[in-house]
Order: sequence, then structure tokens, then C-alpha cells
Amino acid sequence: MATALVDLYGSEPDRFDTLILRDGYRPSDSEDFMNPRQKAYFLRKLRDWKEAIVEESRATMVQLQVDSLREPDLADRASSETDWSIELRTRDRQRKLIGKIDSAVRRLYDDEYGYCEVTGEAISLARLEARPIATMTLECQEKHERVERVSRDD
Repeated sequence: MATALVDLYGSEPDRFDTLILRDGYRPSDSEDFMNPRQKAYFLRKLRDWKEAIVEESRATMVQLQVDSLREPDLADRASSETDWSIELRTRDRQRKLIGKIDSAVRRLYDDEYGYCEVTGEAISLARLEARPIATMTLECQEKHERVERVSRDD
């Protein structure tokens, strides 16, 4: 017979994904690290970021369908093609970013978000604020980039 968590612990576990945060809430170091409020904050931040990317992609697709590259002047056509090439490369980078955002959301639900995948140490709130998809502490990231640079130079 399955036992609900409510039966084991006496109350429903903290559901960070249903919390409503007050306006202007910012995680602080004075709170317990990755408490339900902080998780709710980063979940909202990640979801808003993903929605903005998806919305920009939709706008790009609509614009591509509306605008045609039938510029009469060759220089104008080349300029338009260059602009669209840059726009599409940006959208491709953002498409890859969506996968990282989804991975960060999964880590939130698995209670792994905010902890370095190398050392297991807490990633600073300032770093998570600046880069919500971060998977390593700043020190580990810098070390990783140095090793990557050295191996690339070989």
C-alpha cells in the first residue's frame, strides 16, 4: 500500500511552483539556500526568459513570412539577406538556450538547482541571478574554461 507524503510528514511538502511571491522579492543570503521562495523566484525567472525567447522566435517567423527578399537593388537584397542570416543565427543560439533553461527547471524540481555539478557546493545567488542556467560555481567555470582553452590550443 502506497503512503502519501502527507501521511509520513503530517503536512503537504512545500510546493515552490505554486507560491505567489510579493512584488520586488529578491533572494538574499540571509535566507536558507534554495528555500521554496528562492526556488519559486528562479522558476518564474526561467519561465519568463523562455517565454520571451519563444515570443521573439514567433515574431521572427511572422516577419520572415511577411517580408520577402525581393529587393530590386542587389545591394539592398544582399543587406537584407545578411540581416536575416544574423537574425536566424541568433534564433538558433536561443533555441539551444531553451534546452538549457528546461534543464535548469528540471534541476529545480530535482532539488539540484543552485549546486555545482562538479563540487556540489552552492552557487552564489549573485551568479544565479546573472546566469540562471549556471551549473558550476564561478571558480569551477573559470577552471573549466582554462582547460578548454588549453586543449583547444593543442
